[in-house]
Amino acid sequence: MIQLELSPQQLEIQLHARKFARELMAPVAPIHDREGSFPLELLREAHKQGFLTPLIPKQYGGSEIGCLGACIQAEELASACMGIYVSIFVSTLALYPIVRFGTQEQKQRFLKPFCQGFSLASYCLSEKDAGSDPSSMKTLALPRGDHYLLNGTKMWITNGGYADLYVVFATRDPALKHRGILALIVPSSLEGVKPGEPIDKMGQRASNTTPVTFKEVRVPVENLLGGEEEGFKKAMAALDVTRPIIASGAVGLARSAMELASSYASRRVQFGVPIAQHGAVQTMLADMGISVSAARLMVWRAAWLADKGLKNTKEAAEAKAFSADAAMKVTTDAVQIYGGMGYTKWHPVEKLMRDAKVIQIYEGTAQIMRRIVAREMVREHS
Repeated sequence: MIQLELSPQQLEIQLHARKFARELMAPVAPIHDREGSFPLELLREAHKQGFLTPLIPKQYGGSEIGCLGACIQAEELASACMGIYVSIFVSTLALYPIVRFGTQEQKQRFLKPFCQGFSLASYCLSEKDAGSDPSSMKTLALPRGDHYLLNGTKMWITNGGYADLYVVFATRDPALKHRGILALIVPSSLEGVKPGEPIDKMGQRASNTTPVTFKEVRVPVENLLGGEEEGFKKAMAALDVTRPIIASGAVGLARSAMELASSYASRRVQFGVPIAQHGAVQTMLADMGISVSAARLMVWRAAWLADKGLKNTKEAAEAKAFSADAAMKVTTDAVQIYGGMGYTKWHPVEKLMRDAKVIQIYEGTAQIMRRIVAREMVREHS
């Protein structure tokens, strides 16, 4: 039987995240958005409360609440600020490949210290000229006996300026395309690791985004993640688990825009009645509610499959694509319902609209998600 009711544990996860979001995140979100500043102390508290380790097993000190639990948590946190939430989330993106594919020695060496004390991690895949096509990356990792010599620059790295640990994708030989790509666990303390200046962004301004340059960095061979031949394929497979989580963040953002628009429409009077009584506005509000509900169910389905250990590549991509598009549409319509007020910084919906756009770009663009869905559909029916 299909169960859509949250368990007592899941309700506890939801309420815990909602309290943190409303009491600690929401009050400071406008400040960090306006200043483009990084909420380091808030991240410390988020780490202390277990929000950075939802997929790390308890034996290493993590929360271990599963993909669905992490999605429930994500919706609540992102409802307060998607930018701050992304900085919380990205450590999960970086560390889950170690959880799933790392050796026992790697898990002990990297996961335990991360859970025991405040730390941040970053996922280094994209480059200035290698985004949706990682096979064109130029960052080199050349084997040199007991280490790899790492050279190159990664771009758009969330938490790049504050991370203590990077999971870095590099190639042994660009001519090998995907077959030449491997993943390395790179502590920021290694000589030659240099984060760049923060990038000034349109939205999600509370998250720290930088380039990170690796110059003659000697990475021990024991930091190779997943093997030279299968490292990239295995590490990328982890995205089937992390994509529903970021998609759930989009649901939380869209939900906030929907709630604000509904409240404003009930107060704003035109032609002698609240605009919520006008058919055109009612249609917009209804579409918001439909989109948020549908997106949440798609996220939960993809997360449920992941927790069952079942293949969810198509479902994860569907959830990411639909939720990101829904967030963009809902926030745009929220600005429209607010009218001229929505286009000012006097009200929060313009921030939500700016924050929403990049969800259609990072962690796999809307177009790449559709390519994955189509590929999986063809495989299913051929």
